[in-house]
Amino acid sequence: MHKNYEINNKIKTLRFFANDMSQQTLAELTGVSRQTINAIELGKYTPSLDLAYKISRVFELPIDEVFEYKVFDKNQKQN
Repeated sequence: MHKNYEINNKIKTLRFFANDMSQQTLAELTGVSRQTINAIELGKYTPSLDLAYKISRVFELPIDEVFEYKVFDKNQKQN
């Protein structure tokens, strides 16, 4: 079964504009490992809703300005 959605994020860009915040700092502020933050940034791991909210609060932004949920039609080709 093919997934018909994807979740993209702007974490790397937001970290840059937050005085070039490191992945380690973001990890410490959200209670996860640096590897988890890296995997989320690369799209290899989808965070829990709780973690997504924690990340958005670090940047003082609504969750939908940090994460984007895209739904595809069944016939639409994904990248």
